[in-house]
Amino acid sequence: MKNLKLRLIVMNFLEFAVWGAYLTCMGNYLGKAGMGDVIAWFYAIQGIVSIFMPTLMGIVADKYIQPQRLLGICHFIAGAAMIVLAYMGMTNPMPNKVAFIAIYTLSVAFYMPTLALSNTVAFTLLKDNGMDTEKDFPPIRVFGTIGFIATMWFVNCAVIDNGSFGFTLGENLNKFQYTYMQFMVSGLLSFVLFLYCFTLPQCKLVKKESKSLSEQLGLSAFKLFKTKKMAMFFIFSAMLGMSLQVTNGFATPYLTHFKSDPAMADTFGANNATMLVSLSQIAEALCILLIPFFLKRYGIKVVMLIAMFAWVLRFFFFGAGNPAFPGVILIVLSCLVYGVAFDFFNVSGGIFVDKECEPDVKASAQGLFMLMTNGLGATIGTLAAGAIVNSLCHWNEEGFLVGNTASSWSTAWYIFAAFALVVAVSFMFLFKYKHVRSDEPIKH
Repeated sequence: MKNLKLRLIVMNFLEFAVWGAYLTCMGNYLGKAGMGDVIAWFYAIQGIVSIFMPTLMGIVADKYIQPQRLLGICHFIAGAAMIVLAYMGMTNPMPNKVAFIAIYTLSVAFYMPTLALSNTVAFTLLKDNGMDTEKDFPPIRVFGTIGFIATMWFVNCAVIDNGSFGFTLGENLNKFQYTYMQFMVSGLLSFVLFLYCFTLPQCKLVKKESKSLSEQLGLSAFKLFKTKKMAMFFIFSAMLGMSLQVTNGFATPYLTHFKSDPAMADTFGANNATMLVSLSQIAEALCILLIPFFLKRYGIKVVMLIAMFAWVLRFFFFGAGNPAFPGVILIVLSCLVYGVAFDFFNVSGGIFVDKECEPDVKASAQGLFMLMTNGLGATIGTLAAGAIVNSLCHWNEEGFLVGNTASSWSTAWYIFAAFALVVAVSFMFLFKYKHVRSDEPIKH
């Protein structure tokens, strides 16, 4: 189909632009809005809803509503809730915590399934048009990362000050990265994607014969646990998923807290934490393009091992670095290895699941992958990380999350690095997978 890749590029750009508007900078706003003590819960909620919502939406996409239409419907609901959050922040500098969390939960409950649904739409349309998902999907998916970066930069620099709109790289606490406006940006982009989804080609539902009740409910995807290889893959996916949201939740509060240190208050990183962290997504965009080569040459086990050891370095460099020179070099290195840490796991894992599953459960299996990573794994990992940070740090009167001692923040990052190292070593010995190198897509 003419221009299909371009259509999917636009879909992926918007899909992740919606998320990038608030995911990495939300902690800064929550701290100033009196919700700093529950930052971990905001990220854990993403994991909790991912335990069941992607699977449920995958079932619906497999059986009842075409995936591209369901993708649009989910974005409409998620976007409307985001705009309500922005309105709550606009009308009250200290919004009602319970109401704010409830509306936020509604938004992410319908956004998180779209990560799997967008994969399903892309894989289906590519294969329906005779294309190879392993070869053709990564260059499309990279534009999702570009969309994420674009909104990160926008909210980092955009500011409304005394009623006028502008952009700045300097110190200004009215920047979107510190305010409710990040939610407004996300909500408006969701509405754009809602409309766009209804212009995409159809992903026709496959008519299926009568099946058992469990199969009708889409629970057949869980039969993958009967295979040792897949069971171990999903278990370690959950363990690796425990690292996914840690830096999203605490990297910008960590960098911003250096504004309370006179020696680092004027550094670029302390005042533009969201933009500095966006180097992670830039690295991610570049690393996506390496996935086809690494998957075909080395296979899923080596690719995931590389990702796991990259997480160790990601956390270690954060613990050893700071926004001032030369410490900022370590922060930059941490951001660069994130591309490998995230992509070599998340994107290649989605491709692996797609190749290992039968056609009638592909959408449900993608939902199951999301459940184990962004669901169980991210929920447990984020809450554990939040407990560690809250025990070592506190919010001061200026609204900065500072360490209880000079080494508290470093200690937290080193704990996270040690956990990632244990997971990597365990995976090396317990996950059995024989890769057959070939110029053709991997077959089993």
